[in-house]
Amino acid sequence: MSTDTIASPTTALGRGRRAGTGLTVGVAGLWLSIIVLLPLAAIAAQSFDDGFGGFWDAITDSAALDTLGITIFVSLVVSIVNVVFGTIIAWVLVRDDFPGKGFVNAIIDLPFALPTIVASLVLLSLYGPNSPVGIHLSATQPAVIIALTFVTLPFVVRQVQPVLMELDTSVEEAAAVLGANNRTIWVKIVLPALLPSILTGAGLAFTRAIGEFGSVVLIGGNIPGKTQVASQYIQQQIEVDEPVNAAAVSVALLVIAFLVLFILRVVSRIQTSREGSEE
Repeated sequence: MSTDTIASPTTALGRGRRAGTGLTVGVAGLWLSIIVLLPLAAIAAQSFDDGFGGFWDAITDSAALDTLGITIFVSLVVSIVNVVFGTIIAWVLVRDDFPGKGFVNAIIDLPFALPTIVASLVLLSLYGPNSPVGIHLSATQPAVIIALTFVTLPFVVRQVQPVLMELDTSVEEAAAVLGANNRTIWVKIVLPALLPSILTGAGLAFTRAIGEFGSVVLIGGNIPGKTQVASQYIQQQIEVDEPVNAAAVSVALLVIAFLVLFILRVVSRIQTSREGSEE
């Protein structure tokens, strides 16, 4: 029998792996299409039910522009706040030891598990008209920012924390021995290593914030032009039987989220490649 007709065990194993990979990719692609791509395509198609002119009129309406402006502004503020305090919290959890550290580490993920409308109710009880601490923020933009900060904090902490855990502290120690102060060590050594994860966390926090509904529904007040965010505007348009307007603003949010994540991904890759070239 010719040896060309006999498949070696290695060749057979390679073919089996390729077949398994193809099947896995097919299943993943099908599931992604059903869960993500088809709904996105449906909402995009609905936004153009009245043609491009109808879509453009919907997203350039003064009320839509107001709510998009408010949504983007408060989401940017929330992202900046969480970048600062989320990085600090991650640093403390990794580099410091203190009583109750395990408990603090556990409650960081609480916003992931807690229904967001419960968070809104809690914040309303704390900062509403009957505030036990005397702080009345209900139906104000600071209240919206606090609510969104609460639900998006874990995104930054959980992105930065693993990188800090893997960071080689010997480089920092060597820099300190050579006379570098804490500020120099942070700016020159620690921050460049953390920057990709910080940017990723900021992007995730921003994109979550622009689409958030439950945490602001009670504390925010839903005041058009003041505290109404895009998700509440979309609900309002559905209630008044304007599905095209709702779909158009939804598509605008999707485009904004995609662009933000894309830009941050590019910046993160540039930063990572720059660090690799320096090494």
